[in-house]
Amino acid sequence: MATSERNRIGPALVSFSLDGIFPEEDVSSRHIQVDDLSPALESLAAAKSKLEAEIHTINEETAEDVSQWVANAKSLEDDINRTRNWANEIVRRSEAPDVSGKTIREAENKVDFLGQESAYNNQLYNSLTRIKRVGQLLDEVELARDERRILQALHLLEQSWVALDKISISKSCRVMKLLDIRAFELKSSVHDVFDHVLELSHEQLNLADAVIGLKAYKELDTRMAVFWKDLDNVLLSSRTLPQRGNVPTIRVEDNSLALTGTAEKTVVSLYHDLEIVLQYLSERLPEELVSSLSSCMMSDLIPRIITSWLEPAVPTSLKDMDGFQEVIDVTEAFCNRIETLGFLGLEELQEWVQTVPRVWLAKCRETALELIRIKLTQGLGDPKEIERIETQTVSQEEGQKLDPNKSVPANGDGWDAAWDDNDDGAKNEGQPKQAKNEDGGDDGADAWGWGDEGDDNETSAITDTNPQQTDLTEDDDPTAAWGWGDEDNAADEPKEDTVANPSTQELTLKETYNISSMPEPVVALILTILEDGAYLLSNDGNPMAAAAPGLFSLPTLVLAMFRAVSPHYYALDAGGNMFLYNDATYLSEQLSNLVKTWKARDDLVPRAKAMLRLDNDVKTLQSFATRAYTSEMTTCRTILRDQLGGSQTLFQQGELGSSELQSQVDNALTYVRATASAWSKILARSAWSQAVGSIVDTIASKIITDVMDLPGIGQDDAYNIANLIARVTEIDELFLPPNASKDDIPSTSQYANNWLRLKYLSEVLQSNLQDVKFLWLESELSLYFTVDEVVDLIGLSFVDNARTREVVREIQARPQPRAA
Repeated sequence: MATSERNRIGPALVSFSLDGIFPEEDVSSRHIQVDDLSPALESLAAAKSKLEAEIHTINEETAEDVSQWVANAKSLEDDINRTRNWANEIVRRSEAPDVSGKTIREAENKVDFLGQESAYNNQLYNSLTRIKRVGQLLDEVELARDERRILQALHLLEQSWVALDKISISKSCRVMKLLDIRAFELKSSVHDVFDHVLELSHEQLNLADAVIGLKAYKELDTRMAVFWKDLDNVLLSSRTLPQRGNVPTIRVEDNSLALTGTAEKTVVSLYHDLEIVLQYLSERLPEELVSSLSSCMMSDLIPRIITSWLEPAVPTSLKDMDGFQEVIDVTEAFCNRIETLGFLGLEELQEWVQTVPRVWLAKCRETALELIRIKLTQGLGDPKEIERIETQTVSQEEGQKLDPNKSVPANGDGWDAAWDDNDDGAKNEGQPKQAKNEDGGDDGADAWGWGDEGDDNETSAITDTNPQQTDLTEDDDPTAAWGWGDEDNAADEPKEDTVANPSTQELTLKETYNISSMPEPVVALILTILEDGAYLLSNDGNPMAAAAPGLFSLPTLVLAMFRAVSPHYYALDAGGNMFLYNDATYLSEQLSNLVKTWKARDDLVPRAKAMLRLDNDVKTLQSFATRAYTSEMTTCRTILRDQLGGSQTLFQQGELGSSELQSQVDNALTYVRATASAWSKILARSAWSQAVGSIVDTIASKIITDVMDLPGIGQDDAYNIANLIARVTEIDELFLPPNASKDDIPSTSQYANNWLRLKYLSEVLQSNLQDVKFLWLESELSLYFTVDEVVDLIGLSFVDNARTREVVREIQARPQPRAA
């Protein structure tokens, strides 16, 4: 036999002896000779030496513990021997007839001590036994882990933890610490093996067993959350998130879920595919997994269904409600079906179905407000001309004032020929109040500007008829230009009988103005909302009937949205605030008419009539319109004052020469002309006249104030100031009627209170003392300046001498010459 073959016999014997490994056939079948035994014995001797070395090493490592255990055992043996001796002594003494009391007490103490020692020994014995049991259980856990018997390992671990808890030894004891550490390490290592088994398809656990493992490690919810995320990413997100292109459908193919084809983008189709997925999971997952999956799945899926599918399906009109009812029905059926499959967490979807009227109302509110915002972002659009027609009852005397060139017959014949034959439109309009003239009487010409324009389709007015605007000056009140807001009052006042009193006659008054493209869509939207509300109130069986009261509150929100957002967008256009004034006023009128018409309708139930409350909105719109007008006027006045020197006196701005002063005045006049041109395309003639007259009056007032504040006026200064005033008064041409002839007189002074003051100031600056005296005593200077103002002007312009003092005395002697 070769040497190499002999050397194989020794290792084979060692492997069989140590590990129980049977040698290969070519070795086990050989004939053993004497020469073969020597190498085998050498291998066995070497293995023996190695084992002895390992045992020695183990002994050295455990010597301390073994010594401690030996010492404890010896101590225990000594205690037992000592206890036995004491017991024998007690028996012996108990049999003695002369036992003293002291001896009895000693015996009793020894008995107590022995009882305690016995209890301690029993406790120690029990503890050692339990420690041994825990060690055995942990050994079994380790063996089950190595053999991948995961459930058995977990059960054994659980038993070891119970056994550890029963050991009545402090947890700080070293042996308890070692057992805890070993149990924790085994739990961790078993978990690693558990993860490995779950991840390998050929070593998959039974799902019921996997649930036990996941619950043991408190990972059931975490694992199902990860599973849901993977399922969503791979399958459901593509189906449940609406896309611009086609949406795939879900099918079960070869016992697996897959995305195929194209699905309809409807709620019905969505629910069909979701039921396929949920039924697939319900049939294959244990109940505990389905319950855990529901908690994480539905919290993501249900809000997605509501937000991406149900809310877009909510109609904004009752016309599409039939199709939406189908969505409600299939949603209820879907919830019932999913609950039978064992899935939970559908409360949000069920609540959505139960509160559909509120959802629909919220959609109507959102759509209405968004419509207003979008409409505003699109700009003001093309302006639309609106004709305002009102009817007034006036006397013949007032009619004569309106047009002195025409006479009014006593019987009223020919009246319509003088004014307007169209009474049809006037029947649906309110009646404006007449403006008050300076003497307190009613002056129709002041109210509408007739007799100044030559065009009875465009009239003008200066009045203050709106009691809500008491914080504005007369020139700032836009309602004064219209007489609007007084229709209700006029309607409540008794009308004169034109048949019984032939000295009066009804007049049809007309005026046109422009609105933007905004008001009419707003009115149409409000009317649509109210009609829907009225329909629901008369049809209690409609699923949305509960939303009817909320619909009647939407117009207030729509108007609030308009008031909140419109100033920004209107300001982007030239004259935007004036458009806003017209639009808001038009809206208030239309809504007021809507309220009257609504209350008079016979096709509405009483509750629908009672729920319409727009009176406060009408008043708020009127105030809002006035604020827009006032804001525009304030801005214009500020710009003009800044162009004319601001807080400084126009004629005392450093070293400015006459050319610089003229340039400032020209800039202000250019601004007035540009503003007047922009407003002429928006405002009615009466409102335009009032607004332009107000900013013209700002220039006049500024110049007059600055002149009166001068310390002195030389001849050259007076000449320059008069020239500047002459340039300013050229603005008169704006207030000439259309197609004016050279004989027509501008109406500037009717709308600018300081206009004639400015002209008379120019006259005074260009006059000598005698002329000033004439202007005061014989002309109309006293109508526009006070005695003190004229005296101050004389002091500024003339040298103080006897002649000057004489003129002053004569003027002061007659403070009101026109009264005489």
